[in-house]
Amino acid sequence: MINVSVQVRRAVAGDHRQIASLIFHESNTHRHLDWRSALDWIGSQNYWVLDENGAVTAAFACPEDPPDVAWIRLFTHQAHLAGPEAWSALWETAQAEIFQTNPRAHVAAIVVKQWFQKLLLASGFELKQDIVLLQRASDEPMPSSYPLSAGLHIRSMQSADLPAVTQLDLSAFGTFWHNSQDSLQRAYSQSIYSTVVEDDLGTMVGYQISTGNPFGAHLARLAVQPEAQGRGVGSALVTDLIRRMNVDSPKSLSVNTQADNEASLALYQKMGFVRTGEYFPVLAYKGKHD
Repeated sequence: MINVSVQVRRAVAGDHRQIASLIFHESNTHRHLDWRSALDWIGSQNYWVLDENGAVTAAFACPEDPPDVAWIRLFTHQAHLAGPEAWSALWETAQAEIFQTNPRAHVAAIVVKQWFQKLLLASGFELKQDIVLLQRASDEPMPSSYPLSAGLHIRSMQSADLPAVTQLDLSAFGTFWHNSQDSLQRAYSQSIYSTVVEDDLGTMVGYQISTGNPFGAHLARLAVQPEAQGRGVGSALVTDLIRRMNVDSPKSLSVNTQADNEASLALYQKMGFVRTGEYFPVLAYKGKHD
């Protein structure tokens, strides 16, 4: 059992070193697939630690970003603590405070480790959907050029585009999967190739942000305005990305998408992507407000 001398309190800047030490022990740590380090969230709402006489023995963070969606950015604990005990102590406090502050909130996690999934399911989280990974091999033939509909063109993304990118992202993905402007700003700053599609009036109808890795690149985000779907926007963005990534030498390209997103799966498979067999369950907790 958790010792009664342990208190649950909000994380503060002075906890940075101890939380970093906990995260170092990867076997006891869940981290969100995020543009920000879990340490960057210290001081934000919905970030707690277990404190035993000044020693941080566990930490849990799920700040709302975007609003009403509290993704679990971090759960970590010392090896001497049992995972279920550390989780229960933090989750009991977190659950009460989150839904008292915002009854509309959803707490969600993209699960990469089975032990964490077991903790969530035991706490009332439910499977929302799966995220699947697709890969395009470096030796896959180059796709033919994919023409856009008349009046549309691709250009490089600029920082000034981010407010419009954020609105487009919300229109395309809805509130649960929406990325905030802060998140998209960080994604853009870390990207190796980012582009937008706009019409002759300068209205943005699609965008993509891709990051680099030792093996090639990862298509981190692609969105098309719902009204512009069927006009070749997604295909043109992916084709342009593939050609750009293979200018000097062939490179592999990966992408994640929801298992039930038939339109995205059809697009990527048309472009030579195949499922790797890897998937990440997405679990969500809606509290008692629904």
